Amino acid sequence: MPRSNRRRPSEPDASFDRLLSGWKRTERRRGAEWTVQPLSAPQARKEYTCPGCGRTIAVGVAHLVVWRADGVLGDAADLAARRHWHQTCWRVA
Repeated sequence: MPRSNRRRPSEPDASFDRLLSGWKRTERRRGAEWTVQPLSAPQARKEYTCPGCGRTIAVGVAHLVVWRADGVLGDAADLAARRHWHQTCWRVA
């Protein structure tokens, strides 16, 4: 069988997706470590309630996704308990 000289499409680069989605970071607040992931406006496809102010985070509004980084139940439980915050509400919390 002859060899094909065509290039096969490569898989998308995960680092590029991370760059587009924002930088995940760890912050220390209220005596605990929290993982904070910015969510850009185009990525915000659902409506959420901010635990800081109790108001709605509308579709298409950039905000933060926050979860415990040092929880005792493990990473899966911490990620399942994540919350969506307005950027200003998280800053003053």
